[in-house]
Amino acid sequence: MLRVCVCVSGGGTNLQAIMDAIDAGRITNAQIVRVISNNKLAFALERAKGKGIDAVAVSPKDYADRELFNEAFLQCVDEAAPDLIVLAGFLVVLPPMMIQKYDGRIINIHPALIPSFCGKGYYGLRVHEAVLERGVKITGATVHFVDEGTDTGPIILQKAVEVLPDDTPKVLQQRVMEQAEWVILPQAINMIANGQIG
Repeated sequence: MLRVCVCVSGGGTNLQAIMDAIDAGRITNAQIVRVISNNKLAFALERAKGKGIDAVAVSPKDYADRELFNEAFLQCVDEAAPDLIVLAGFLVVLPPMMIQKYDGRIINIHPALIPSFCGKGYYGLRVHEAVLERGVKITGATVHFVDEGTDTGPIILQKAVEVLPDDTPKVLQQRVMEQAEWVILPQAINMIANGQIG
């Protein structure tokens, strides 16, 4: 059974997609052992608690400096003894020591087709704003392994989503989540849990 730790900063819609996929049998041989958020008010924590999943907030605001926060965050991850760490809308730069320790066992969902609209500064609505400003006709989402760069790790899955003429960043964000993120993130976890990647 693959032990999964999910890290999330906000509402937890991707977390919900993972939990739903486990319940529906679209993810097998995996269980979420802990949900960690850097935001004490993240609705994702309530989603996890509602499912009886251990949910912990580790906020940078509670620590004197970044190094102390990084140590506490890594300790919180280590306590869960995860086989896989899933960054599901986690707006924290991972400390290098964590990336090294869990090399090849951290995945991230990015709301665009890497290598487009990715890297430093491209997160959340900013990605969709940039997509619309550029005028591309196709966007999508990417699940990739995490390395020490920003959105530079090996790609696992991608799914394209059409950009429509009347799209606003929020409307496009919702379509990318529904048609791509909530599909390929659970799919990637299932593939890893069942030895199809790794």
